[in-house]
Amino acid sequence: MRYPAAETAEKHQRILDEAAKLFRERGFAGVSVSELMEATGLTHGPFYNHFASKQELMEASIEHASSKFLTELEATPPSERGKAEYIATYLSTMHRDAPGAGCIIASLGPECSREAGLRRALTAHVRNLISKFAGHFPWKSKRRARSQAIHDVAAMVGAIVLARGVTDDELSEEILNEVRRHLG
Repeated sequence: MRYPAAETAEKHQRILDEAAKLFRERGFAGVSVSELMEATGLTHGPFYNHFASKQELMEASIEHASSKFLTELEATPPSERGKAEYIATYLSTMHRDAPGAGCIIASLGPECSREAGLRRALTAHVRNLISKFAGHFPWKSKRRARSQAIHDVAAMVGAIVLARGVTDDELSEEILNEVRRHLG
């Protein structure tokens, strides 16, 4: 049975949205195709009408999450205040506690480093993020904008990874606050 193109596109989008969320929450191995399809309200069978494999979905979900994340960055005012607010939001307990809605690098970076296709998708995201971060916000030196953007992005991602990884809430918040203070 053929479905209208709009309905097929909507289902495809739903699968990508849910996959991007669940993969960031539980990792690639922590989510089965049948679980994912159940979470979208679809049966397992139609999955292969949208993706040839789970691997293809994993790569597509990185690209999908990347697009949304970069769109949010571009919606931030391109000012010192906008940059400070972006950094503060990134380095917040809300972001720390919601990996499914957050940064794909902090959630999936280590897993992506082990798979060539995932590394390619993550590399494209990191390149775009650094480029947009350097080009979108004002910097003290235009010549050093890229260098400073790499530094800031690496510090932000590292802080979220550390803050999520420790069991001490006080230490977790201290990590976020200190990195935010140094970048702000």
